[in-house]
Amino acid sequence: MKLSLGSEIYVAGHNGMVGSAICRLLEKRGYENLILRTHSELDLTKQDDVNTFFKKEKPDVVFLAAAKVGGINANMNNQSAFLMDNIGIEYNVINAAFNNDVDNLMFLGSSCIYPRESKQPIKEDYLLTGPLEPTNEGYALSKIVGLKACQYYNEQYGTNYIGVMPTNLYGINDNFDLESSHLVPAIIRKMHEAKINNNPQVEIWGTGKPYRELLYVDDMADATLFAFENYKGKSFINVGTGEDLTIRQISETIKNIVGYEGELYFNTDKPDGMYRKLLDVTNLKNLGWEPKYSLEEGLKITYEWYLNNK
Repeated sequence: MKLSLGSEIYVAGHNGMVGSAICRLLEKRGYENLILRTHSELDLTKQDDVNTFFKKEKPDVVFLAAAKVGGINANMNNQSAFLMDNIGIEYNVINAAFNNDVDNLMFLGSSCIYPRESKQPIKEDYLLTGPLEPTNEGYALSKIVGLKACQYYNEQYGTNYIGVMPTNLYGINDNFDLESSHLVPAIIRKMHEAKINNNPQVEIWGTGKPYRELLYVDDMADATLFAFENYKGKSFINVGTGEDLTIRQISETIKNIVGYEGELYFNTDKPDGMYRKLLDVTNLKNLGWEPKYSLEEGLKITYEWYLNNK
């Protein structure tokens, strides 16, 4: 479906990394009727409040980027909250959208939905073919519930509720809190602080051997709008670069960008997480989409943003 410049567009989670990137892109392309609410203005875990909001605002399109998110440490220590809070958000928004005649919704998922031992690269068809990675199982299950809900609404009611499953994201507005951050922002912050304090080494969790595919968040936003206008399926589509590097290689790249001259200490007492989750992005590529930012370009922009906003 092609978006109209006059469409009333609700971006749930507009202050987050992905939601803010979607807003930046929409505004850049001339969409002015964005419906935005902060968490204090609208708690998406409260069903009555969400229903009241949809009845009043009547959006034409919804981008569901709101979620409780975090890195491996936050996930391991808060499995119940990552499961229940996210299911609550997804249920409330998707159900309220349907009950208020919203036919077009984009659901932002995560590549952690796939089985821990998936064949590589991971095709969309591999969903639910094996056990999940234990360290983020709660979050993964919640995202599976959301994308399956979208699929069932499409099959039963003819809606256009599409899921986009991104690989590991990073970029502007990322979370740099070491207690809850993902890989890239955690390493950027650790290395920057070690550089400033002349620390001789920086700790990286795990062996450094697992692979990670990384996508700059503005590319994710571009792919989301592209999929909205071009994907005709009834379920979801992978979004990524189709390339990955080891955590050691990623750490070395960030080290060069930050200008840190100390040593990297890989703490093997800490978990590695999923060994590899390279996405098969053939379906999106065949539709004509490819990322614009190289890893080094995206990391440089992210580090500069961190320096200006830390």
